[in-house]
Amino acid sequence: MQPWPAADADHLLVTAAAMQSLEEALFASGLPVAALMEKAALALARRMLRQADDLRRRGVLVLVGPGHNGGDGLVVARELALAGVPVRVWSPFDSHRPLTADHLAHLTWLGVPRLEVDPDPADGSLWVDALFGLGQRRPLPSVLERLLQRRAAAGGEVWSVDGPSGLCSDSGRPLGEVAACCSRSFSIGLWKQGFWQDAALPWVGALERIDLGLPLARLAPHLAGLVLGLGPADDQPGPLPAAAAAKHGRGRLRVIAGSQAYPGAARLALEGASATGLGWLEAQLPEPQASQLWQAMPHVVLAPQGAALDRLDAVVLGPGLGPGGALPDDVVDLPATLVLDADGLNRLAAAGEASTWLRRRRGPTWITPHPAEFARLFPDLTTLPPLEAAAAAADRSGAWVLLKGARSLVAAPGGQRWQLAQASPWAARAGLGDVLAGYAGGLAALGRAADPAVTAPLLPLAMLRHAMAGLRLVAQGQGCADPLAVARQLRRAPLAPCGSSCASEGEVLP
Repeated sequence: MQPWPAADADHLLVTAAAMQSLEEALFASGLPVAALMEKAALALARRMLRQADDLRRRGVLVLVGPGHNGGDGLVVARELALAGVPVRVWSPFDSHRPLTADHLAHLTWLGVPRLEVDPDPADGSLWVDALFGLGQRRPLPSVLERLLQRRAAAGGEVWSVDGPSGLCSDSGRPLGEVAACCSRSFSIGLWKQGFWQDAALPWVGALERIDLGLPLARLAPHLAGLVLGLGPADDQPGPLPAAAAAKHGRGRLRVIAGSQAYPGAARLALEGASATGLGWLEAQLPEPQASQLWQAMPHVVLAPQGAALDRLDAVVLGPGLGPGGALPDDVVDLPATLVLDADGLNRLAAAGEASTWLRRRRGPTWITPHPAEFARLFPDLTTLPPLEAAAAAADRSGAWVLLKGARSLVAAPGGQRWQLAQASPWAARAGLGDVLAGYAGGLAALGRAADPAVTAPLLPLAMLRHAMAGLRLVAQGQGCADPLAVARQLRRAPLAPCGSSCASEGEVLP
């Protein structure tokens, strides 16, 4: 089966090491370093010249580093100058790599001014950050940190060439006290995974990829095991039951949720599950929610406390259960998919040795922690960047891990990972996690009923559709993405077979 989404330049998220390995392969093939620099910088200059009138009015200052990122910036400066944009360059370094030094000399010959003193942080021109770019490992020099801090405080605009200076392009975290605070960052060639992490969002601004037309089929050995990014255009058909399937053949799900303290969580999880269109939905709830449920959701069957879990395709356990208590003993041997969320995860963490318990599970397990819940489950992994932490937890526990955040991600055992490219802070509110848990459980039940052997990435699909529902509602107004509205929006997901279009395990490139 083909990977989902397509393993192309729009979707691959690379580490600095992977990108550098890819570049080395291109150079070993005979492509000159200077040719790749020209290709990248010319593509970036063409993108910037879409706003030529604004750039001519404001002017541009290019901050030039000593390496090839600085060389990229100098080529951009050359092209902008030749197009009539007022350009200046500033480089606080005494020496530069030979190719960068050549471009700096050529700009001097063209008459492009080079500042001899530090630029004014309140300068009204657009600053182009070409100081360090990809693969940074050390904090910025203190003089540059102070300059960039003053630029941010003055409200001056900065665009970055292959990432803000001072930001790790793998983790998305500043390497020192600060990084360049950019309103726009251009990722050259492929997406750098760090730019999509929650920690990077205050620094990168709007993200754009500058396409280089890389021959990915020839470079496949350098791209194995990378992250696939999910954007709104990547929605995928879900599981389709057999034509003659009755209600029990369209997925059977039980939701175990709710408490006196959190009476609404169960309703929200059930609304999320209902949005999938599964055939049989039952709930195990405390009173008085159980006796009142029929008024709001008459299609949901009440399961008595302790009812057997056999004959189910999936179980959602945890939304709003409240503190205390233990996980039911019978879920360990349950062959159905178990979705553990919220207080289900907290009860697992309180019992200790979460990975051991998860490994004992007979059927597939999906866990949906936010960062604090993840820290309680896997305290030794919290210092890792989110993608690495989730992947390590998945391998250790054998569970699929959906780590929630501004850009949520899913890691499967074996290394395959998916991350959201878009979401909105206006859709972040209490109760949305309950909707997501129910919706994921519904997809799991549908998928198992349709074909238990299919290893489709239904948890990433649930994550994507949930985010897309929020984005569509936010587009209607900042107050529109309440949990019930998101559940209703999820009912509009495409109805078509998952089939061969879903990703196969461990496959990155065809």
